[in-house]
Amino acid sequence: MEWMVWTTPTTIFFAVIAVMLAGMTSWEVISPTVERKGFLPISTTRGDRLFIGLLSAAYIHLAVVGFTPFSIWLALGASGLWLLVLMRWG
Repeated sequence: MEWMVWTTPTTIFFAVIAVMLAGMTSWEVISPTVERKGFLPISTTRGDRLFIGLLSAAYIHLAVVGFTPFSIWLALGASGLWLLVLMRWG
């Protein structure tokens, strides 16, 4: 049986996701969300936008890494920027 090797980048990635989920949970308890309609074609809550943002950021990251010669840091920046835009105006 082989075990997953937790490298530093892997640990940081999962820690950031855990902190984001804990932060969103705390925010929801303190200030319950109200559905709103931004540029997305559906009404969404903060949690919906976080889920859609994380999923689409992953696809953006994979597309930049897989189909362009650009740096992985550019992919991280582009996917992170998209996540921020989606959370604010989505």
